[in-house]
Amino acid sequence: MPTSSFISAASDKKIIAPIATKIPHTMEKHNHQRIDNYYWMRDDLRSDEKVLAHLNDENNYADAMLAKQKPLQALLFNELKDRIVKDDNTVPAKDGKYWYHSEINGEQEFSNYYRATSFAGENKTLLLDVNERAQDHEFYDLGDLSISQNDQIMSISEDTDSRRIYTIHFKDLTKTSDGPDAYLADILVETEGQVVWSNDNKTLFYVKKDLETLLGTQVYRHTLGTPQADDVLVYQEDDHRFYISLDKSRDDSQLYICLHATESTHYLVLSADEPNGQFTELLPYQEQHEYHADKMGEFFYIVTNYQAKNFRLMKATAAQIDDINNWQEIIPHRENVLVEGIELFHRFIVITERENGQIRFIVHTTQGENAGHHYPLSFDDPCYFACLDENPEPNSTIARLYYSSLTTPDSLFEFDLATGERKLLKQQQVLGGFNQDDYQAERLFINARDGAAVPVSIVYRRNSFKKDGTNPLLQYGYGAYGLTIDPDFSSQTLSLLDRGFVYVIAHVRGSEMLGRQWYETGKKALKQNTFNDFIDVTKALVAQGYGAKDKILASGGSAGGLLMGAVVNQAPELYLGIGAHVPFLDVLTTMLDESIPLTTNEYDEWGDPNEAQAYQDILSYSPMDNITAQHYPNILVTTGLHDSQVQYFEPMKWVAKMRELKTDDNLLLFKTDMDAGHGGASGRFKSLKEKALEMSFFISLLNE
Repeated sequence: MPTSSFISAASDKKIIAPIATKIPHTMEKHNHQRIDNYYWMRDDLRSDEKVLAHLNDENNYADAMLAKQKPLQALLFNELKDRIVKDDNTVPAKDGKYWYHSEINGEQEFSNYYRATSFAGENKTLLLDVNERAQDHEFYDLGDLSISQNDQIMSISEDTDSRRIYTIHFKDLTKTSDGPDAYLADILVETEGQVVWSNDNKTLFYVKKDLETLLGTQVYRHTLGTPQADDVLVYQEDDHRFYISLDKSRDDSQLYICLHATESTHYLVLSADEPNGQFTELLPYQEQHEYHADKMGEFFYIVTNYQAKNFRLMKATAAQIDDINNWQEIIPHRENVLVEGIELFHRFIVITERENGQIRFIVHTTQGENAGHHYPLSFDDPCYFACLDENPEPNSTIARLYYSSLTTPDSLFEFDLATGERKLLKQQQVLGGFNQDDYQAERLFINARDGAAVPVSIVYRRNSFKKDGTNPLLQYGYGAYGLTIDPDFSSQTLSLLDRGFVYVIAHVRGSEMLGRQWYETGKKALKQNTFNDFIDVTKALVAQGYGAKDKILASGGSAGGLLMGAVVNQAPELYLGIGAHVPFLDVLTTMLDESIPLTTNEYDEWGDPNEAQAYQDILSYSPMDNITAQHYPNILVTTGLHDSQVQYFEPMKWVAKMRELKTDDNLLLFKTDMDAGHGGASGRFKSLKEKALEMSFFISLLNE
């Protein structure tokens, strides 16, 4: 049966949008009935011919409608590409006997990896030619590189399907060539991609994926030189609320299996010197106890929320670790300061904190004559993003930090931990005449309707911003999982700023920008706060003259795509155009279907709709369930056919229902990358085409 039809752009007739077949599907829960006319789009996943036909029709329709924008897309793509330094490299970092760095050259899409025996590059050796390994694949993601303790074997994890299912290969670094002979016969398939090595240089651990749920559910032990079929299952997690990751302690003495649910943590531990032993609990499991543990010498250091909503730092010996009452407090809980993490050195601890929405770093001296002394590492911009960079050597007295702001390109600093003296090692070069003094950043707090002060980061070009309500404004948001979108530099955004745009990040509830409470008041039954915050920020920025009321655009991806879907249902009149990328739109149906990857893992974020109240909470905002017969903004939706996080059929169904009900003639365009997944196109240049597509869509709306 035909699923859609339209007239090509070559025709003189009006281009007709694809109209999807309606096949009513009844769903009933808690005495409430819903009819989904587009449920068939998910029946046979990616192999159903009528599904693929409809996706191709949507792609062809979008291409036809965007045909006039092709020159602008090409112009923007070249702008974005021309700002990138073609030949670039990272600053070498020392790990054991070697210094490691990556290089990228010319038109290469991926960086290649090297090591040398000195910072200056003596005895430089190519470890991995990524471009060669990627050349035969439409999609390629290098998941993880990990090197054995004796520096002789390197694991390489690769995803060539964009499903985040990785195959692990092993390379013998003692071989001088990079040919097939350098690779061991060992191949590990269907993994999460991560490897953690024991100290015997031949035993390693990895996480196996469940191909139906796409969750890592099993940890296996592998011995080099043996087939994967002989690998030993050392742990299996049957509770699908938990993600599994692996780690090694900072002092290389412990191996960890880390189990993380949205609201709970559990660690299992094994001596790295005894890989054939049994993993045991680091401490007894306790619901809603979240923590991160690491070890240096005789002490475990634990960032914990035990009796501390915003977390505190404690320490314990191996004999004390299983009883929280015996732990010693290093950093107490503070109502207005969130402890985000730590980096351990032999003589120092660097603590990452956040207060009033801004990251900071505090250095604590743990040994020597200044033991007990602490001080902050300082930066200059009013709002910025910073994080600890590669610091593989725990005996170092130097720490590297990555730094960026809305006006400052990516920078790598080196701090002397004893003195606080900082040194700039490298700053991203931006071609095309960029001068950071041409741009201005601001941090505002805007009151939402319930009185909560929402942090807002703003950047614009000084000579084109008038604050008189005439500038176009693009507002970005996410607001889920406690993930904070910090204000960092994007050379891509310059193409908008240079055309008079104001760019805004609304740090809405659902993130941890203002601490744990900011997250908890933007999830489950309180999820509506996320949408209210975003809408109220838009209204306030228009009222204050930051943007023209008829030139407001908004964008978000994944859970930020859910934000976009809710916002256009609740306040469509505010926005000229919307970009929704790999958007999570059919929340209620998805959360009721435990066969869909990651569903049960998300109950602590959205609520479990098998419970009547949670069902009603989700129903109240789920974008798919709240489309009505009203005018909507111009909308561009993008997704990837192989998306493992948000299935392609969510935006596919949403667009079909939107076409059925909306009462306007505004653009509704849906583009599916038939080769990509949740992360979009791979490679440094291919991904720019997606950005140019959205930018040209927004800019063209202003010119109509």
